Amino acid sequence: MLPNVPHPGALVSKKKKAFIGLPAPLGYVAGVGRGATGFTTRSDIGPARDPSDVPDDRHAPPKKVAKKPGMPTIPGQKPVDAVEEDEEEEDLNDSNYDEFAGYGGSLFGKDPYDKDDEEADAIYEGIDRRMDEKRKQYREEKHKRVLEKFRQERPKIQQQFSDLKRELASVSEQDWLNIPEVGDSRNKKQRNPKYEKITPVPDSILAQRATLASGETLTAIDPKTGLRTPFPTASTSGTSTGLLTPGDLDLRKIGQARNTLMDIKLNQVSDSVSGQTVVDPKGYLTDLQSMIPRVGADINDIKKARLLLKSVRETNPNHPPAWIASAGFEEVTGKLQTARNLIMKGCEMCPNSEDVWLEAARLQPPDLAKSVVAEAARQIPTSVRIWIRAADLEVELKAKKKIFRKALEHIPNSVRLWKAAVELEEPEDARILLSRAVECCPTSVELWLALARLENYENARKVLNKARENIPTDRQIWITAAKLEEAHGNNHMVDKIVDRALQSLNANGVEINREHWLQDAIDTEKAGSKLTCRAIVKAVIGIGIEDEDKKHTWMNDAETFAIQGAIESARSVYTILINTFSKKKSVWFAAADFERSYGSREDLENILHEAVKCCPTAEVLWLMYAKSKWLANDVPSARKILADAFKCNPNSEEMWLAAVKLESENEEYERARKLLAQARSSAPTARVAMKSVKLEWALGKLDAAKQLLEQSLKDYPTFPKLWMIRGQIAEQEGHTEDAKFTYNQALKYNPTSIPLWILLSRVEEKSGNLIKSRSILEKSRLRNPKTAELWLEAIRVEMRSGNRDIAMPMMAKAMQECPNSGILWAELIFMENRPQRRSKSYDALKRCDNDSHVVLACSKLFWIERKIVKAREWFNRTVKIDPNFGDSWAYFYKFELMFGNEEEQDSVIQRCIKAEPRHGEEWCKVSKDIKNWKLKITDILEIVANSLPIPS
Repeated sequence: MLPNVPHPGALVSKKKKAFIGLPAPLGYVAGVGRGATGFTTRSDIGPARDPSDVPDDRHAPPKKVAKKPGMPTIPGQKPVDAVEEDEEEEDLNDSNYDEFAGYGGSLFGKDPYDKDDEEADAIYEGIDRRMDEKRKQYREEKHKRVLEKFRQERPKIQQQFSDLKRELASVSEQDWLNIPEVGDSRNKKQRNPKYEKITPVPDSILAQRATLASGETLTAIDPKTGLRTPFPTASTSGTSTGLLTPGDLDLRKIGQARNTLMDIKLNQVSDSVSGQTVVDPKGYLTDLQSMIPRVGADINDIKKARLLLKSVRETNPNHPPAWIASAGFEEVTGKLQTARNLIMKGCEMCPNSEDVWLEAARLQPPDLAKSVVAEAARQIPTSVRIWIRAADLEVELKAKKKIFRKALEHIPNSVRLWKAAVELEEPEDARILLSRAVECCPTSVELWLALARLENYENARKVLNKARENIPTDRQIWITAAKLEEAHGNNHMVDKIVDRALQSLNANGVEINREHWLQDAIDTEKAGSKLTCRAIVKAVIGIGIEDEDKKHTWMNDAETFAIQGAIESARSVYTILINTFSKKKSVWFAAADFERSYGSREDLENILHEAVKCCPTAEVLWLMYAKSKWLANDVPSARKILADAFKCNPNSEEMWLAAVKLESENEEYERARKLLAQARSSAPTARVAMKSVKLEWALGKLDAAKQLLEQSLKDYPTFPKLWMIRGQIAEQEGHTEDAKFTYNQALKYNPTSIPLWILLSRVEEKSGNLIKSRSILEKSRLRNPKTAELWLEAIRVEMRSGNRDIAMPMMAKAMQECPNSGILWAELIFMENRPQRRSKSYDALKRCDNDSHVVLACSKLFWIERKIVKAREWFNRTVKIDPNFGDSWAYFYKFELMFGNEEEQDSVIQRCIKAEPRHGEEWCKVSKDIKNWKLKITDILEIVANSLPIPS
């Protein structure tokens, strides 16, 4: 029995036609293929209306015609289906109502979109574009500011690592080679063989391997026959060979053909004359780049500029700037020959313009430039610039001289030509030329002075006298005359010439400018004429200065001269100051300090000798004088000076202590004791008592020191250093309880002495009483609020006991109470972990950038990072900020011992000796130790530097 198979007609009837349900094509007429014609009824167009006529009612509402596929949509008009859907789905809820727009949007959303609406939209769009252009610059600037602020807050990774990228420039080639290769960055799951993806081998590979194993064929590249397939074939010789690839493919021949083709291409672009290739090794765009303009403008702008310049030339062909601008424009755009043609045309049109001729000479090659300049010289023989350009184009010296002499025939009064000509001559010929030059140019000071320098003494005086007659208003002639007299030993004439110069200039109505004359004094000193320099300073230093301003102004002048290196000028100013203000101690002290810095020891002692005569009550001057003698190992003279000082200052504490120090330094201990005894009786002070106790303590006489201490503490209980000495002696003898008692008693009299609180806390800490030490420091902070030293000691107590978790919150409290403390910031930097130290150093520098502790901490950070040059710069900055800070000198010296040479190490030592530092925690541990009381600064520096740990 046959299966139920549907009839073929049934399948056709069920299949839907492709055109059913779709609109008819444009212009379709039903039945036109069978001869039918289209027709229109009255119901379609109305009565008496031709179908091709345009309806009169142009404002009728648009018909709702269904949109056909591909039909364009009028801007602003929705499709019919969408309009109907909007009308049906319009939301008339009160929440959707707006007083201006109505329900659900614009009031006019339902109206037809006609020509007026389109025109209005175009006008509004133009207005919007215009307003947008006005706000464009402001919007771009605002966007730029916002972007910059965003980049500052969230910099790119490239910006964060820019400093590290710059440091890559200093990496050596060996370091690059030592960089390890990047390892396998896959995760463990990917590296684990258990999770490796395994692709099964195709059967064809297995079959091929079986074929190879049987020994039939071997896939290889034969250098003679090429690549063969692994399928065996019977050769003519009866042996089994592989099947050759199509065309007997030979890879070697392909490579040779490629090389041959490359040679052909290179030969095509090579120079046919010299055989040199013209291919740019840095890129094959050399020829193309020569065709592209070198300006970054659009080609239309270039054409427009060329047309404008052409219009300018045609409008006014005798205008030189037009030709110069046109030639320069063509040169910039890469058309050099066009530029040359234009500028030569300009020379024809403007033969009397030297600028055009000079531009033509510049654009032409050297050989043609000479002919251009020669023609220019014939056209404009009085142009100095053209003659100088002609001389510059010549290579031989003889030709240059010839051109200049020819030029001087036409322009004998040109100073510039005379100077250029003289520079090419030998001294004797130059003297002859200058003799003629001053006749032609009698008002040129430079020519007169140059002639005077080439003449002998007698002729030079005559030349300068003639120069003064011709130019009576120039000061350089007078100054040169004074230098001439000084050079020939007529020192008595120097002051007279300078005084006569001022008189003559005043008589000729010349204003004496004080600043200009002082600058001439500096220049004269640098030229080696010291007497002339002094005479100028002496003559003009008081011009235009009121009497009440003289001291201040002259002191500033002296300091300015010293900074500029004009030592003799500064010394002259100080001499005038001393003569004018001989009773002012500040003047003598400034002069002595200047001589100590820039002069010799004899100059310093001469100043101080006169100073103590004029100001006998100035203790500092006496001490400086005695110290200078003592440093020169002239102890008797130092004693005599101090003896004279005692006569003028009988009850001076400084004089007594200086005398004691002099004797103790020279190991005259008995004389020092007698002087201290006399001082305690005639000038009893707390410092004298302290020095007496300290001397006995240093000499090991503890009993005598204790007796003096008991008496001194009764007389001066509010002097904390006496209590400190008593406590330290007790600690030295091992009497810890006695030391605690001493410090407690001292704090009753001196509750604001920070060192006493710290000493008491350390004694308790050494005894193991950590809680007691904390309470003492807390009590001290209550009595002395906002004291950074007490906070620092409390933090270090916790760090020494291993309580970092307590120390960090305490540091935060300390920074709140003392936000500008340099010692706290320096401690905080090294309390942080290494990654956070740099950011903390930035914060510290913002708070206190000129604090020596903070700058020293930054120097140590660079040391840790092995940035040697930067660390040295910051160490220099540290010692300049506070030369009295001994710790910075010690760290600096230790740094130079590790990374510097002997010269740099000696420089640090000498600068430290000159600064004489006395402060610093590590420095005072050594310098204040009674065992080291006789050590020099160099010895202390060595000990402190060796005791310091290497920063880490």
